Amino acid sequence: MALTAAVKEELSRLEVKKSSVRKAEVSAMLRFAGGLHIISGRIVIEAEVDLASTARRLRSAIAEVYGHASDIIVVSGGGLRRGNRYVVRVVKDGESLARQTGLLDSRGRPVRGLPSVVVNGSAADAEAVWRGAFLAHGSLTEPGRSSSLEVTCPGPEAALALVGSARRIGISAKAREVRGVDRVVIRDGDTIAALLTRMGAHDALMVWEERRMRKEVRATANRLANFDDANLRRSAQAAVAAGARVERALEILGEDVPEHLRYAGELRVAHKQASLDELGHLAEPPMTKDAIAGRIRRLLAMADKRAAELGIPGTESSVTPEMLDE
Repeated sequence: MALTAAVKEELSRLEVKKSSVRKAEVSAMLRFAGGLHIISGRIVIEAEVDLASTARRLRSAIAEVYGHASDIIVVSGGGLRRGNRYVVRVVKDGESLARQTGLLDSRGRPVRGLPSVVVNGSAADAEAVWRGAFLAHGSLTEPGRSSSLEVTCPGPEAALALVGSARRIGISAKAREVRGVDRVVIRDGDTIAALLTRMGAHDALMVWEERRMRKEVRATANRLANFDDANLRRSAQAAVAAGARVERALEILGEDVPEHLRYAGELRVAHKQASLDELGHLAEPPMTKDAIAGRIRRLLAMADKRAAELGIPGTESSVTPEMLDE
């Protein structure tokens, strides 16, 4: 099951007994998923959600908390919208419910944000606001570099009210407008985990954290592999450059090379991409990495000193830019 659907299924089953908390959740769901319509001079409330379990939860809360009947209408998916949608509709007492849930103020005007009684409620009410908003229009993407928890909002006032509710429970969220649509977005992984906990999606959180950990382990392994590849490339480039310098050193010194230095130099020339450790193992008798490095270093120093005395290019002149390109 997709993460968003998993979170919504779990939140739809969450049992809430406190009346003010249920009211805050219903107000948020109606505000973020619903709308007021006037049909034949009567105010009708409609809230469209994407899961049947969410629709049943909203219908049950409207009946138990406010005492109003509602209908659930199934809208079949088509075109770009896949899957069924579920519309919870309140016809008979639409205006009364709109006033009770804060969709209308005392003068009968639509409220653009969230009702003040909800905005100024307890921390549990703030959690319920987020639960209702997520059930209405929330989404959670897979953990990773671009992971996010988002809620699509009906307007900037509702977005700011949701950001304020997050702040009251210690969650940092940002309101932004994307292609003309207001959204509240959380991208930090730890903050997403904290909000899932506050909303009550504990099972979905475990799944999300497991996937997050798997992604982080894989990313770390990839970084280490890339690091090792880069180190191997640099080592090979350094070995090739050293081989070119040694060739030039043997050319400069000619016959005036101590035998033990000549032997180390010829090993380097014969195995240009081998590491110093590998060269030591190829020697007869085998030598340590430090021993082979020391002999090559003395050979190059002797050749550069002779080149300076003769006024000719030293060993560095044999190293071309192509040898150093990554």
